[in-house]
Amino acid sequence: MKSINTALCSFGMSGHLFHGPFIDVHPNFNLYGVLERTKNLAQEKYPNIKTFRSLENLLQDNAIDLVVVNTPNITHYNYTKKIIEAGKHVVVEKPFTVTTAEAQELIDLAKKHNVKLSVYHNRRWDSDFKTVKKIIDEGVLGDIVEAEFHYDRFDPELSYKTHKETPTEGVGSLYDLGSHLIDQALQLFGMPNSVFASLDSFRKDSKVGDYFDVKLYYTSHYVTLKSSYFVREPLPAYSIHGTKGSFIKSKADIQETELQKEIKPNTNNWGIEPESEKGILHILKNGDFNKAFVNTEQGDYMAYYNGIYNAIANNKPLPVTAQQATDVIKIIEVAIQSNQEKRIIEL
Repeated sequence: MKSINTALCSFGMSGHLFHGPFIDVHPNFNLYGVLERTKNLAQEKYPNIKTFRSLENLLQDNAIDLVVVNTPNITHYNYTKKIIEAGKHVVVEKPFTVTTAEAQELIDLAKKHNVKLSVYHNRRWDSDFKTVKKIIDEGVLGDIVEAEFHYDRFDPELSYKTHKETPTEGVGSLYDLGSHLIDQALQLFGMPNSVFASLDSFRKDSKVGDYFDVKLYYTSHYVTLKSSYFVREPLPAYSIHGTKGSFIKSKADIQETELQKEIKPNTNNWGIEPESEKGILHILKNGDFNKAFVNTEQGDYMAYYNGIYNAIANNKPLPVTAQQATDVIKIIEVAIQSNQEKRIIEL
């Protein structure tokens, strides 16, 4: 198959860091176009890229095979719907949509038009999460009793990106950071039986949520997902406790940092964490407690685009399905309801 001509719907942080570099160096993709209404930032970095001034003009170009929807959350549904109706494959930035109703409509529409629809839950390929998943899959912790995931920051100031601070549907840390943690939890444990959540805002003059504490209740264990903008001293990103012991891991994936330094994702030693960030495994083994450091898996966001290529070119399973991403939105909806009603919500 020829290279997959791919267009971005914007060239902000997402296009500059998380999509452009991977599409550019991937041998089976061609970074063909970008939607920029007034600027030419993408052309400064990629001189051969084609600039479109409207989504309509972009969709009229029959050479485009795949479009990446990396615009503000509230636009995901409308943009994706138009792209599907134009007969092009779509990658949507997380969160997929604002509501599960929107998500299901897009899933049905993609089936009708026979196009691939995936959501960019790239944090499945973080080095730290890959290490956690490996430990759990190996079963060395025994039966999982409790897990706690954190995505914390110390950032009291409001974002300069006004769309992130304007109280509209789909904004706030639960949609932005929570999408990552929820997707990771569902990948490890599946859908929970019920949910309880506390959502709040602590930054001065903040009009959108910047704190969440979401509890996922399973038959045999509990999972807590937390994020705050007022955590100066980092807590472990992952704390997993089972009947045979515990695993503790810091949040230390370096891929975003490498991308910010303009390091290309096809370079040697890509995504390898510092030795100092090894996880701690403390378990009961052969009758004795054994505490050891665990080497971190290599981070690899390129695996997502490898999967997208194989799905389009070879009809292989998508690396992230739209249904999986819809489950994330379902948890967000239920968490919002739980916070409003101050009760546990059964799924």
